[in-house]
Amino acid sequence: QVQLVEAGGGLVQVGGSLRLSCTASGRIISMHRSAWYRQAPGKQRELVAVINRGGTIDYANSVKGRFTISRDMAKYAIYLRMSSLKPEDTAVYYCNLEVVEASDLRSFVKYWGQGTQVTVSS
Repeated sequence: QVQLVEAGGGLVQVGGSLRLSCTASGRIISMHRSAWYRQAPGKQRELVAVINRGGTIDYANSVKGRFTISRDMAKYAIYLRMSSLKPEDTAVYYCNLEVVEASDLRSFVKYWGQGTQVTVSS
C-alpha cells in the first residue's frame, strides 16, 4: 500500500501564487503517470495537468501558461506550481500517482491524495 499526502493549499488573492506538493510513502519501486485533478462544488472532477508515461505533459486549457506540473523521482513527490490565480481556480485539488510497488512488480497501481483546498478570493 502507498499513501499520498498533499500540502500547500490555502487562501490567496487574485493574481497570487501557490505551490502544491504531493508526497508518496510506501514500498515504491517506480513512479509513472503523475497528475493533478481538481473539483469545485457541484462540478465534476477535472484533469488539470498530467505527466504521461512517455514523459509528455498536458494541461487543461483553462490553466495553460499559468500552472506547471513537475516531479522529483528521488523524493517520490509531484508538484503543481500555480500562478496568476483566478477565482475560477477555487477547488479541492487532488494528486493522482501511478506506481509500481514492491508487493506487485507486474502491475501499475493508481493512488489518490486526500485533497487540498485552494481558494482564490476576488
